[in-house]
Amino acid sequence: MMEEWRGWREAAEAALYGETGFYRSPEGPAGHFRTSVHASPLFASAVARLLVRTARELGTDEVDLVDVGAGRGELLTGVLAALPDEGADGLVVRACAVERAAAPDGLDPRIEWCAEPPEHICGLLFANEWLDNVPTDVAETDADGVDRYVLVRAADGAERLGEPVTGADARWLRRWWPSDGPGRRAEIGRPRDEAWARAVSTLDGGLAVAVDYAHELGARPPFGTLTGFRSGREVRPVPDGSCDLTSHVALDACAAAGAPGGPGTDAGPAVRHRPEVLTQREALHRLGIDGARPPLTRASTDPAGYVRALAAAGEAAELTARGGLGDFGWLMQRVDRADREHRPRPAHHPAHTG
Repeated sequence: MMEEWRGWREAAEAALYGETGFYRSPEGPAGHFRTSVHASPLFASAVARLLVRTARELGTDEVDLVDVGAGRGELLTGVLAALPDEGADGLVVRACAVERAAAPDGLDPRIEWCAEPPEHICGLLFANEWLDNVPTDVAETDADGVDRYVLVRAADGAERLGEPVTGADARWLRRWWPSDGPGRRAEIGRPRDEAWARAVSTLDGGLAVAVDYAHELGARPPFGTLTGFRSGREVRPVPDGSCDLTSHVALDACAAAGAPGGPGTDAGPAVRHRPEVLTQREALHRLGIDGARPPLTRASTDPAGYVRALAAAGEAAELTARGGLGDFGWLMQRVDRADREHRPRPAHHPAHTG
């Protein structure tokens, strides 16, 4: 099996999520790379504020919080801890972690662990660095100008060109990542569009957010972005289960899939608004995370408070830095409920914050 030549989508699916796949390892993603969640608790506090705002917009004191691609539950744990300080007096939160790996030991009992997003979500669905790990096929343009699937050997990551890209994949490339010549490569993002559309379709009302490194039409990288990570270092992508396999996301294509008129639009009494794509810097500024340093005068009147505020400013600066975490894309899709009658709730353990 290790010598078999397969498309990158199939190979990455087995390498990441198979029985002995990378994401089944006990240490989880945090053992290999650092995300915004791990960089600072300020990220979880920002998500907590977003959840509170979403509940207020929905006019409810019972709200769902669904974390897709939850890792080991770090973000949900942080959000639940931050909620009492975010004006969530009396808010009842039903927290659900969506992850294909097993639940970790010591998980907060208020968090439900699920393999798929629950249906009929009313609240906030948040997907931090999830779409970049939805496997995609890779295409390369040959010497004759034909886009062909790139095949890979799991044993060592060696590649060769396979059959021409046809059908829905070819249509996706023409629309979202057209080649400009031989040797050009692209990650065919159609599975990510479909995954995002399915996630948005679970919302009866509220907000869906996808956060990922991204690129847009007209500025796609000419040779793709597929890479690997292991133990905090970028490595050559080899689909043998020893490393993470990730590539940047065409968030503009995902936005179109989740927009009004996209897949699943007619599933349920909900109204979708046009999606919005921001940088993380812009999104966190809106949520009060801006990296501004505290006034120096505070150092003499409240030395301990000044030191804490200075540390928080440093963490906020990292989360919003240009050329770093601040360049992440935030795809935000709001869904209004057309029918606010009572609906069955998923059997989550509620987290009372009031």
